[in-house]
Amino acid sequence: MAHQTETHARPPSADRPARPRDRDGDGDWDEELVPDERGRTEAPEADCPVEVALAAIAGRWTTLILRELMHGPHSFGDLRDRLPSISPKVLAERLRVLGERELLVQDRLLGFPVRTRYHLTPAGRALRPLLVELYSTGANVQALRARRADEAKELPAGSSGSRPVARSRPGPP
Repeated sequence: MAHQTETHARPPSADRPARPRDRDGDGDWDEELVPDERGRTEAPEADCPVEVALAAIAGRWTTLILRELMHGPHSFGDLRDRLPSISPKVLAERLRVLGERELLVQDRLLGFPVRTRYHLTPAGRALRPLLVELYSTGANVQALRARRADEAKELPAGSSGSRPVARSRPGPP
């Protein structure tokens, strides 16, 4: 008997239409968060701008390499000096991947010995606001977590630290 692929996708129904909608069901999208159809999906899609941005910066060390190249072109050795904890193998791999993503270009400089220099493409430079916002957001999340941890330390012994949640419907006492 041949193998049959079973789909786990649920068919559209009255409470779950075929076309994705916003969460409150009124048909209105948060225009700042989802300004066009490319982001109005129920699953990650390759052409969603958020997925494109996340894919561009994906990978360990990638954001740090991009950060260094935001200041201008650097040789492999310069990047190694600026990021001393990265191995040459990993740096070479990340540079190769960033080139494949069309975020940087490798220039071979004339002379002996042959030298190389890496610089960002316009698409690579376009990631700057994203990196700035990620840093700012990360710092805010860290501060909120630290504040929550400090509040938890100040609670009296035996206290759970959680606050009651308001119920939207009457339930059992």
